[in-house]
Amino acid sequence: MAEKKRFLLRIDQKTYDALEKWASDELRSVNAQIELLLKKALKEAGRNKE
Repeated sequence: MAEKKRFLLRIDQKTYDALEKWASDELRSVNAQIELLLKKALKEAGRNKE
């Protein structure tokens, strides 16, 4: 598995709360939920290398 890049993400509290609830509903961490959403968006936009 490729090494993961760390970076700081600034996000407003209301958005974070919604992500946290969504992640919890799907038994994921907020980080895993964000990564899933980003990968899906990249795939749909034809911008992923996988």
